[in-house]
Amino acid sequence: MNHQPEDAGVFISDCEGPISKNDNAFELTKHFIPDGDYFFSLISKYDDVLVDIIRRPRYKAGYTLKLITPFLKAYGATNETVERYSAENVLLIQGALNMLNYIRKLRPSFIISTSYNQYISSLCAITDFPLENVYCTRLDLDKYSISSKEIKRLKILREKITSYPMIEIPEGAKSLKYLSIKDQETIEKLDKIFWKEIMIMDSGRILREVNPVGGEEKAKAIRIITKKVGSPLNKVVYIGDSITDVQAFSLVKGGGGLTISFNGNRYAVKNAEVAVISKNAVVTSILVDLFFRFGREHVMRLAEMWSINTLEKFCVDATLIKKISKLDPDSFPKVERITTENVERVVKESSFFRKTVRGEAIGRLG
Repeated sequence: MNHQPEDAGVFISDCEGPISKNDNAFELTKHFIPDGDYFFSLISKYDDVLVDIIRRPRYKAGYTLKLITPFLKAYGATNETVERYSAENVLLIQGALNMLNYIRKLRPSFIISTSYNQYISSLCAITDFPLENVYCTRLDLDKYSISSKEIKRLKILREKITSYPMIEIPEGAKSLKYLSIKDQETIEKLDKIFWKEIMIMDSGRILREVNPVGGEEKAKAIRIITKKVGSPLNKVVYIGDSITDVQAFSLVKGGGGLTISFNGNRYAVKNAEVAVISKNAVVTSILVDLFFRFGREHVMRLAEMWSINTLEKFCVDATLIKKISKLDPDSFPKVERITTENVERVVKESSFFRKTVRGEAIGRLG
């Protein structure tokens, strides 16, 4: 029989959302591309449709970061300018630095992020988090060259895309017929632009080669990590906040580990077991510490009875109780076990709060 050491276990977290307030790809697109905020938001909605409704073969959550890359290149973004912009604009969640330092002392800790490596390198430098413990999307814009003619065409396509109406995805949509005729036409146009026109351009090479770490790629990274550190899945705690975390949640939950949505959108809340709604990451330290000391069910019971008055009863570290007690009572973190009875309410509360922490535009993204 394969016995695991008592201290076996690993902390794995998404980056943007649970650790930082950024959506770096959105911010880069807004910075480099005209009308970039609208452009990115529309492509992100298209990404959600392809993943969650059409379920396009071999298409994975997070491919928005693949689809925007030819346009970043066309508008002059380089490795250096992307890295410089990213370094100047990292915004951590309150308490995130202390949280990472605290948890790294408990167990092996890893970040799995769909974000580009330039942003992740900057965040690791700020937090002193080991870059070798990070899995992220590799982007090397400088290795690609595209002609002036193609640059001109990509800029025309950008103008076309930003003229399209924003895609609206009805709650519970299971096929394209649930979407409006207008949105179905937009999706058809985007299909032609990305998969028929750009794919045969020189810049189509970027689409083929950039491989965002989202969806199944995150689950794959978890398997690599658990094998590396010798930890079973039931000793893994995974924290995420979006559609790119769904497969990671499924893997960890299926293996008996703990899954936490941190200010998550509807995709995260519906696929995690515990929902955290908080401006401060100290709550992450509390839940992760209890998971490693007492196990998943202990955390689930705390989530059912969560309040400032129950923390001592559940043996929360006194230093963490002291920290969380200093938070403004009006913004005291909310922790809740997700059930079929409360999931729709929690989705609404978490999605609304997400926008207050990360901004309306980023908060709406899948």
